[in-house]
Amino acid sequence: MFQRVGDKAFKKDLTNTLALLNALGNPHKSFKSIHIAGTNGKGSVTHILASMLQKAGYKVACYTSPHYKDFRERIKINGELVSEDYVIDFVAQHQGLIEKIEPSFFEITVAMAFDYFSKQDIDVAIVETGMGGRFDSTNVLTPLLSIITNISLDHQQFLGDTIDKIAVEKAGIIKPEVPVLIGEFQEETDPVFVKKAMECNSSLFYAKELFEIIDFDSSYGGSRFTSYFGKRKLPYTTDLSGNYQKKNIQTALAATMLLREEFTIRDMAKQAGLDDVRQSTHFLGRCMKLQEKPLVIADSAHNEAGITELNTVIQTTTFKRLHFVFGTVSDKDLTKVFPLLPSNAQYYFCKANIPRGMNADDLQEAAHEFKLEGKAYSNVKEAYNAALTEASKEDLIVVSGSIFVVAEVI
Repeated sequence: MFQRVGDKAFKKDLTNTLALLNALGNPHKSFKSIHIAGTNGKGSVTHILASMLQKAGYKVACYTSPHYKDFRERIKINGELVSEDYVIDFVAQHQGLIEKIEPSFFEITVAMAFDYFSKQDIDVAIVETGMGGRFDSTNVLTPLLSIITNISLDHQQFLGDTIDKIAVEKAGIIKPEVPVLIGEFQEETDPVFVKKAMECNSSLFYAKELFEIIDFDSSYGGSRFTSYFGKRKLPYTTDLSGNYQKKNIQTALAATMLLREEFTIRDMAKQAGLDDVRQSTHFLGRCMKLQEKPLVIADSAHNEAGITELNTVIQTTTFKRLHFVFGTVSDKDLTKVFPLLPSNAQYYFCKANIPRGMNADDLQEAAHEFKLEGKAYSNVKEAYNAALTEASKEDLIVVSGSIFVVAEVI
């Protein structure tokens, strides 16, 4: 299981996924889908778009990864998690098939999700890639729309050590004659997407050209902004916090325009969906306010782009002292992450309860070289409780560095 143990579970091949799906009757061919790849923002775009479609009256399935508290978070319909019975029955019923094919955890999960969606009379499934795109198990779909949010350095040992190499992997979700939406225009990656789209005879669109967002104002109570579509000017609010959500919302709104021949999503549904993303879709882990006095924010930022965006949130927040509960995985290139972390924080280094987690003492020692100071704790709960004890009511506590660290406090 890649999320827990790392590269031992990574496969650059779709053979097992295709064999599983074929044995199940190719369920992925029985429902409409939207496929989303990118380094950051996949989860946010998935849930924002799902919420708007739900408010428009559609039955919307979501496949996302990884999960925080419950495996079933990966497989949802209208925000409701797949039942425990379905998961148990699927594995029991197909145990012989699983033993024969020997798929990875992710391959089994994708097959399970697609089998479930095919039996639930859904209107559409919004499917997020796990890592990369070209060889991702989800890349067996022929969707209505492909979306690539953005590209930054992450998982270089698997996807390539440069932005353009990673872009090639993400561009692998572009299918023949299926329109593709680029969430964030980047000069380095644009030639890759243009070339792939031309090869596939796919129409290429950019979110910023379909929807313009101005006056984006975010706080921990949510955000408000103004959107321009052509000559139309519309005010919006959302329950999502963080200035980085601006481009994710812009991408989701642009997607509604490209999907208008398939789905009717009126302005009222868009507004209702934006106002209720977290609850209506069971959206976790991004800029979550856990409490006030002291203010505690949990955010699953774990790479350069994510930490940069988290810094923006911190810089726009008023507080007396900053406390940072931080843990990461052992295969992360911390020389890229540490220079981005705030140097004025008191750190509480910890190891998430997974084999892949980095030892807290080693993390503390590595951070010291970058003038990031703090104590090491044996587990996340101990580190978090120490931060709560030491913080005053006027302070800010941030929990970040890994999805697995965040999972243990939310």
